[in-house]
Amino acid sequence: MSTMKLWPAMILASFATPALAAGDKPFFSLFNTDFAVTIGFILFFSVIFYLKVPGLLGGLLDKRADGIQAELDEARAIRDEAQALLAGFERKQKEVQEQADRIVAHAKEEASEAAEQAKADLDVSIARRIKAAEDQIASAEASAVREVRDRAINVAVDVAKEVVAKQITAAQGNAMIDASIDDINS
Repeated sequence: MSTMKLWPAMILASFATPALAAGDKPFFSLFNTDFAVTIGFILFFSVIFYLKVPGLLGGLLDKRADGIQAELDEARAIRDEAQALLAGFERKQKEVQEQADRIVAHAKEEASEAAEQAKADLDVSIARRIKAAEDQIASAEASAVREVRDRAINVAVDVAKEVVAKQITAAQGNAMIDASIDDINS
């Protein structure tokens, strides 16, 4: 409040009527406690307004309000900065998650390709081993057939020798040997 608004109230308080006087003393007497309190009250507020205490209190309150407002502004700025950081971290987390998903997908794709390649390599290896086994079987079969044929030839020769030895005489054998030698020489 300004001092101009309080002056009328102070003036009215100073014109108190004698009916309000305490006891038998006149109102404007210093022995009247009501008058003394009124004078003290007026002097107290006069000194307060003379020293501009309401302005100082108002200034202190304004200064405190400005300080509080500055703290609120700083808190808002910090909150905004924190929200920006949070948004940045969330964006980075999303990017990292997307990158991790791409890496996992790529790894799955590579694993699938490696599995397919391993299957193809295994198929080729199995085919090669089957071919080698078939070749080995064919070679063993050919060897067995050769052995059987050689054995059959040897048995046939032995049987033929026995049959020829029983049917041919010594003179016929000598003649055949000479004919064979003549065939070789010619």
